[in-house]
Amino acid sequence: MARSLCPGARLRKPCCLQARFSYVRMKYLFFSWLVVFVGSWIIYVQYSTYTELCRGKDCKKIICDKYKTGVIDGPACNSLCVTETLYFGKCLSTKPSNQMYLGIWDNLPGVVKCQMEQKLHLDFGTELEPRKEIVLFDKPTRGTTVQKFKEMVYSLFKAKLGDQGNLSELVNLILTVADGDKDGQVSLGEAKSAWALLQLNEFLLMVILQDKEHTPKLMGFCGDLYVTESVDHASLYGLSLPWAMERFVPSGLSSSMGQLFAPAWPRKAKIAIGLLEFVEDVFHGPYGNFLMCDTSARTLGYNSRYDLKMLDMRKIVPETNLKELIKDRHCESDLDCVYGTDCRTSCDQSTMKCTSEVIQPNLAKACQLLKDYLLHGAPSEIREELEKQLYSCIALKVTAHQMEMEHSLILNNLKTLLWKKISYTNDS
Repeated sequence: MARSLCPGARLRKPCCLQARFSYVRMKYLFFSWLVVFVGSWIIYVQYSTYTELCRGKDCKKIICDKYKTGVIDGPACNSLCVTETLYFGKCLSTKPSNQMYLGIWDNLPGVVKCQMEQKLHLDFGTELEPRKEIVLFDKPTRGTTVQKFKEMVYSLFKAKLGDQGNLSELVNLILTVADGDKDGQVSLGEAKSAWALLQLNEFLLMVILQDKEHTPKLMGFCGDLYVTESVDHASLYGLSLPWAMERFVPSGLSSSMGQLFAPAWPRKAKIAIGLLEFVEDVFHGPYGNFLMCDTSARTLGYNSRYDLKMLDMRKIVPETNLKELIKDRHCESDLDCVYGTDCRTSCDQSTMKCTSEVIQPNLAKACQLLKDYLLHGAPSEIREELEKQLYSCIALKVTAHQMEMEHSLILNNLKTLLWKKISYTNDS
């Protein structure tokens, strides 16, 4: 007779319990190992992503080397390179070439931005022309007069902004900003810094809109590194996922998670009004129209009073500049005629070239971003009207008949609806 694995009735129960315990222990060990493996992988990816994206030390070294050799100058140089009272804090970079950090300058919070490379034209994924190597801070050259520098700046603005009648005023404004030590003169080092910064659309827009509420104020610069005022909340939802996790979290789930951490609805309404006002600021402003080519939640922030502040304006570009660069680009379909994520033109199949007219206006893109943000938790008495106006806004097209009139009407209706609802609350 074959022997039982558990001989005797008294031993059968403990033996079964032992087998069950072994199974539970193996299951526990397996899941523990899985958690350790996944956690280690996430830490590795986070570290790899951080070291790739966050190169603040390299940026500081490049800038300070140029400053100490007398090539560049600016109001932030001494604090960054000598007294070291300008610190880099939390990394907010999305690309290695565009460094962005929360920082502290002489005990004042700010946002530090630095460029790791220079480009001569907008980046369309596939280049419009072969990338050209240029010498950093090579202009203006020694011996350049102030008048000659003003002519250089004027020509640059004409290429970027078109033939605006008041470009001379903007040139004088730039010279005022370039005079970092406020001694009434622009040194060669200051001029080199200013010229490098003027290649950046964000810096140019900050100068143009320096008196507008929703544009961050410029605190100082050194070379093409510049510091802007701090933004308390660096995302529209008040929550930013780590870069490594963001790659694997579906956008719908990320938006749902964001709503859990978003401000109360009246405060969201105030932030939304701020975005609508910023759209007005860049729509046919004093120096032409600017196009918002990335209207994602991560490019927007807000302060402790829930006033909207633009956090990243690098993809807000002059309309004239974009049209000139994209109009002769070769294309197979409309997908080839995109800059950033939101500036789209159409592909002319007869010529296989991109057309120059952007399809969707800034307001439509802003409303697309605000739709879920505002409708979630909206008061029942205005929800239907709010949804109707948002969808009318999203449907706006640049080519539509009387677009500018519709643009103004929809924008004013939205602002009025939101203001009426929050005007008697503390959030107004």
